[in-house]
Amino acid sequence: MRSITLALALVCAANAASAQTKPNPAYPTGSADTKARLQALGYKNIHDLRRGPDGNWVGKATRGNVEKSVTSYPDGRAIAR
Repeated sequence: MRSITLALALVCAANAASAQTKPNPAYPTGSADTKARLQALGYKNIHDLRRGPDGNWVGKATRGNVEKSVTSYPDGRAIAR
């Protein structure tokens, strides 16, 4: 009986550990998600999006009739330069 309980506990612990490593779907994971998030922040004409090795998305976008380089971070922040 103890071995069954121990096995069940190990399976539950493994499931809990794998659930913690899944990405948060609230943050952009693809270029379409990133583009939608930038549009929600008021950017238009978003193009040349590419993902860097650090997970940040970089591209060009227009806001207030001025084209800028934009960086969208995995946590949802966006910075224009």
